[in-house]
Amino acid sequence: MSNQPKKTDVILIGAGIMSATLGSLLKELAPDWNITVFERRSAAGEESSNEWNNAGTGHASLCELNYTTEKADGSMDISKAVKVNEEFQVSRQFWSYLVDRKLIRNPKDFISPVPHMSFVQGEKDVNFLKKRFQAMSANPLFEGMEYSEDPEQLAKWIPLMMKYRTESGPIAATRIESGTDVNFGSLTRILFKQLATQNVNINYNHRVDDIKRAADGSWQLKVRNEATNSVERHHAKFVFIGSGGGSLHLLQKSGIPEGKSIGGFPVSGLFMVCRKPELVSQHRAKVYGKASVGAPPMSVPHLDTRVIEGKESLFFGPFAGFTPKFLKYGSNLDLFTSIKPHNLVTMMAAGVKNMPLTNYLIKQLMLSKEQRMEELRQFVPNAKSEDWELVVAGQRVQIIKDTAAGKGTLQFGTEVISAADGSIAALLGASPGASTAVSVMLEVIAKCFPQHVKAWEPKLKEMIPSYGKTLLDHPDLIQEIHATTAQALGLNDASASKTAQRTVS
Repeated sequence: MSNQPKKTDVILIGAGIMSATLGSLLKELAPDWNITVFERRSAAGEESSNEWNNAGTGHASLCELNYTTEKADGSMDISKAVKVNEEFQVSRQFWSYLVDRKLIRNPKDFISPVPHMSFVQGEKDVNFLKKRFQAMSANPLFEGMEYSEDPEQLAKWIPLMMKYRTESGPIAATRIESGTDVNFGSLTRILFKQLATQNVNINYNHRVDDIKRAADGSWQLKVRNEATNSVERHHAKFVFIGSGGGSLHLLQKSGIPEGKSIGGFPVSGLFMVCRKPELVSQHRAKVYGKASVGAPPMSVPHLDTRVIEGKESLFFGPFAGFTPKFLKYGSNLDLFTSIKPHNLVTMMAAGVKNMPLTNYLIKQLMLSKEQRMEELRQFVPNAKSEDWELVVAGQRVQIIKDTAAGKGTLQFGTEVISAADGSIAALLGASPGASTAVSVMLEVIAKCFPQHVKAWEPKLKEMIPSYGKTLLDHPDLIQEIHATTAQALGLNDASASKTAQRTVS
């Protein structure tokens, strides 16, 4: 071990979309700061950000039914949908800024226009969807949303799903053309490639073993170079832990009181994938349905067009699985080693409170391929087993914490945990995750660099024109952002529009 620690201004742990976004923001705001990145894998974007480990939905609440709830009086609460949509607009603005600055050369490498749809069956869910449409279509954030119960219209929108459908009950769908498919793995790699040209020190095959507070208030990291098995020491004024499921362990090692009494529960994802061109060509949309009773929010079934390396495929799922690993390439001891004296009661309370989730996971684990195909046939009635393969996606670690709702409450969102002095921050949770990366990293900046935010404000407004504003209070700005970001990201190109609008009977 080297006796002299290497000093830097900022250390980012994990080479996923969150670190890529924070690094890119800081390089624009404070170009003279020294930034060092440590990633255990051999390349960027290999865990949760990887394109095969998530659905690639540009989450803007256009199709996700679990972001809207019906109140007791029958009215529709769309507040969460509005929040998520506004956050995605922030991401689009920052990506557009990077394109305009030539820091992203070809946006088509990571974002494609794909309509977003919601699809339901049965009178109760049709009534729900109609109310949802009425509430959302009146909001300028969701301008352009269409609704139909007409099977002939639905056959034009989703021919693969409507072929051979024999149900006699009511069905309905909403559709909005401005949805997107986002390859977060590709975006992550693009951003890190650019950061490498901006003197950011990126270290792959490096594992952070420990984090301790140094005497001067900075952070001392023990880092293992897994290629040489040598150990290095690094000091930084600020540390961001953005290592997906690995964040909880590192947060615990930091010892900050804000990380106490927090636990994590891992849930794996699996998708059925179809690559047959004759089937893929009959479906171009991300179509979300209603979750089954007892299913967690991240298990809403959906049939998605994916664009990966320029090739289209279809994903259906997710199906839940379980391993005690916190990362896809993690250890089977991850769950057990995360249990500490300070979170033991919280974890035990969660176990008691979440028996329905446990039962759901057990049932999911016992599904055969044919049983999974039966679920797929709710979307594609004539789906054949030989046309679909099972792909293991990424691990998601859901936060368990004590809240006003009681001890051991399972959280299904994304949360930033930071020290009181702002010298260290960790990102926990998963949903809606990467789509709102820019908003989440702006939260990190506000929490951890309050002394700089005032001076940075002009640059922040240059990068993100809506910075500091609520879009619903500025409807003209909504239209402007929709138009300018679509232009910058190539979502209005004639070829893209033609592809997005095509349907095959």
